[in-house]
Amino acid sequence: MISNITVQTPRTLHEAYELLQKQQGHIKILAGGTDLMVTLNARVEVHPAYLNIWPLRELRGISEVGNVIRIGALTTYTQIIRASLVQQHARILIEAAKSVGAAQIQNRGTMGGNIVNASPAGDTLPVLAVLEAELEIGSVRGIRKIPFSQFYTGYRKTVLAAEELLLAVHVPKPHANDWQYFRKVGTRQAQAISKVVLALFARVDAAKRIEAMRIAYGSVAPTVMRTSQTESLLNGQVLSEVLIQQAQQQVMREVQPISDVRSTAEYRRLISGNILARSLYELLASTLP
Repeated sequence: MISNITVQTPRTLHEAYELLQKQQGHIKILAGGTDLMVTLNARVEVHPAYLNIWPLRELRGISEVGNVIRIGALTTYTQIIRASLVQQHARILIEAAKSVGAAQIQNRGTMGGNIVNASPAGDTLPVLAVLEAELEIGSVRGIRKIPFSQFYTGYRKTVLAAEELLLAVHVPKPHANDWQYFRKVGTRQAQAISKVVLALFARVDAAKRIEAMRIAYGSVAPTVMRTSQTESLLNGQVLSEVLIQQAQQQVMREVQPISDVRSTAEYRRLISGNILARSLYELLASTLP
């Protein structure tokens, strides 16, 4: 019975660590609850105990630490959207946050929840992949940091141990002229789970040669994925219409979509190529005199 579940609310981060250590995987973390409450209400996933971390102030806030923007795991989408630091250095993260649900979801949903939920359709995940974010993880044993690219081990699986909490996301500041792009394709313009999500980061030199190209997709593989073969095709090259067409075809071969209730694999593959081409044409236009 749902009425028999236990909810524990730690007052400090250290207390949360101790409860996680004691429970050894028999307690589910509750942050904003925008996904968890849906599954709980539908009785799809019911745990005997929940750890309510929402009151922990240590997990909130956006700050500047040297060349990195540190975003606490309990920072909401609304707080990200309004943050001048994020607007200045990672505007595509704001675009992704704006695409998540309605205002009520943005007010409650958290960055950490989107990451740990590990859905391949998570809107912020491709952005964190191309910005090469780093994750700060804590437990009674101390704090460790891992690259975002190493966090997922499979569909809805992560490297988080049972006694660990995601504390924060570290986003490196890009160079002033670095180019960022975000695009979400869903059934509607807003309040829809994605069919395909694309994030792209590019650095182009004075000779218009691509110094760095990072491309990441959501909803086209078991986890968020970087399309390394397409990146290799573009890196070191001068962008042209011919190269864009080659990249479009390459990425369609590289993604690994499936058919489900939201879309077909064929549609996702086609859209993946089309939105990459669109982003690269916009990049090409921005480099023209």
